[in-house]
Amino acid sequence: MDLGLKGKTALVTGAGSQTGYGRGIVMSLAGAGCKIITVDIDLKGAQQTAAEAEDLGVEVLALQADVSNRAEVDTMVAAGLARFGQIDILVNNAGTSSRLKPFVEMTRADWDLDIQVNLYGQMNMAQAVLPHMISRGYGRIINFSGGRGIPNISIYGAAKAGVMAFTEALAREVASAGIIVNGIGPGLGETGLVQHAPKEFLEQNRQRSTLKRLCKPEDVGPVVAFLASDVCSYMTGQFIHLSTF
Repeated sequence: MDLGLKGKTALVTGAGSQTGYGRGIVMSLAGAGCKIITVDIDLKGAQQTAAEAEDLGVEVLALQADVSNRAEVDTMVAAGLARFGQIDILVNNAGTSSRLKPFVEMTRADWDLDIQVNLYGQMNMAQAVLPHMISRGYGRIINFSGGRGIPNISIYGAAKAGVMAFTEALAREVASAGIIVNGIGPGLGETGLVQHAPKEFLEQNRQRSTLKRLCKPEDVGPVVAFLASDVCSYMTGQFIHLSTF
């Protein structure tokens, strides 16, 4: 099926990790013909992903930004618009997590990290691109959530629950401007996000999964491509959960 993505410009945050969902999303969108802006706090990682996407024959730009820093976000979005003239698709994939800890042992610094990157980061990105999308009467925003009910990452889960509520409300706000806002809950994967997690934690969550395996980047990219496309023209304010936990 032709998703009609050729020639559109997609900005993907958290695109620097070579084991993360962002890279898989970039490759799916580039394979469908999108121009790509890869964004990561790690510029070298964003550049590596961009080089791989460029091999698919699309225009690519790699930029650095900490999504929790609004000034960096605004500068990065301006650079993307200067290069391509438009941002049709925003994929809010960037995320992080403090170390696994019982809630009673978490510090305010842990809280701030989980909330500022995982919730404020997606809000910063959406607010930075929305004026441009509203002026054009078109846009697709895909937010990321997860971590529901998983012990020892309670604030991460709380931030992501906020993303779900934000997604539904924002979808209602901007629908009349021609902007579709949806979300995806891919489930836990063996990505950089859990690189410090003990094997027992990963195995427990593998067993919690209906399919008895963790999510892979190649599971996520095609779903994001659908949500980013004009084929997805009626569904908005919804979350797709790839597997039940």
